[in-house]
Amino acid sequence: MVALTDVEVEALGSHGFFVRDGFLGDAQALAARAAALARVDAGTLRPAGIRRGADRSLDAAERGDHIEWVMPGAAPELEALWLRFQALGDAVSSGAYLGLGRFDMQLACYPVGTHYARHRDAFPGQSNRRLTAIWYANADWKPEHGGVLRLFPEDTGAPVDVAPVLDRLVVFLSERLEHEVLPVHAARLALTAWFYGRGQ
Repeated sequence: MVALTDVEVEALGSHGFFVRDGFLGDAQALAARAAALARVDAGTLRPAGIRRGADRSLDAAERGDHIEWVMPGAAPELEALWLRFQALGDAVSSGAYLGLGRFDMQLACYPVGTHYARHRDAFPGQSNRRLTAIWYANADWKPEHGGVLRLFPEDTGAPVDVAPVLDRLVVFLSERLEHEVLPVHAARLALTAWFYGRGQ
């Protein structure tokens, strides 16, 4: 069961995002981190692409992460996170009236020296993502590790930096918030769920 606080609902509406720590709890967070690391060590991740219209191309100047799409049941240790994301979608639908339906889940690892240039997660002219939820799997993160998520809220004009610490969740409106990943100085792990509207 996931429920949004009044503060989170207000933040999502006014700023386009909110941050929550302790999304899974210590034991489940460490298990999910271990599962994510095992996928990376198994060599199943591939360089991510940049979407331009109907085409996908690799452009390390814009994006340097390696990714794998995660399906239900494919990694049992990540099932708790999958179910938690599912409950989050239900909570946002009822609490913030977004009418969310299905979601995709992706594991991303940023090697040292990579980044992701400023962008939005929703692509024009397609069945758009409505909500982005990012869960971080970086134990013992320190500022010198880099890889901070920088958000660009429209209402403040000033960027907001979010450290990618273990079991932190960042939720934002996919079509509204531009964001970027600053240069990474220690390998950075995240699992992201992108939610679509009902019927998409």
